Amino acid sequence: MLERAIAQMGVLIAGIRPEQAGLSTPCPEFDVRALVNHVVYDLRTFKAMLAGEQRASPDVDLIGDDWSAAYRSAADSLLDAWHSRGLAGTLQLQIGEVPPSWAASQHLADVAVHAWDIARATGQYAQLDPELAQTALDWARGALKPQFRGPGKAFGTEVAVPEDAPINDRLVGFFGRDPAWTG
Repeated sequence: MLERAIAQMGVLIAGIRPEQAGLSTPCPEFDVRALVNHVVYDLRTFKAMLAGEQRASPDVDLIGDDWSAAYRSAADSLLDAWHSRGLAGTLQLQIGEVPPSWAASQHLADVAVHAWDIARATGQYAQLDPELAQTALDWARGALKPQFRGPGKAFGTEVAVPEDAPINDRLVGFFGRDPAWTG
């Protein structure tokens, strides 16, 4: 599923037109270009976590002029790290020891939510895979604790979304985004 989420994001990044780089996104601190850079940073950070390496600075341009190539390189590196590491044993994270499957699901959720951000900002919403969104939401409902939500925290307060809304809307609402967001 992580490979599918990464592939979905790759399609979305490849679909961004140059004139869309400065568009706002549902992540208020990022325009489209900065969000793609952030996604590449996340993939590199996840890979560093698996390899026991230090995370790099988030304040570096990681995508240059070829966003798709930068994304593919970071994605391939993360997937190679997962294939080498496997799902056996446990991982030591800042939040404590977790099963590797938990971390892989975290990575999938991060990519799926940011895929929605990019899709919404660039008009590519139809490209989103509902099964990935459901998998990400299932993980998040058990893992995204209240202490990580609110002003100044990693995630916004949950936005109420009807249970019969499209799954991608329910996913992003759970992560604190307004599914009705428009630039």
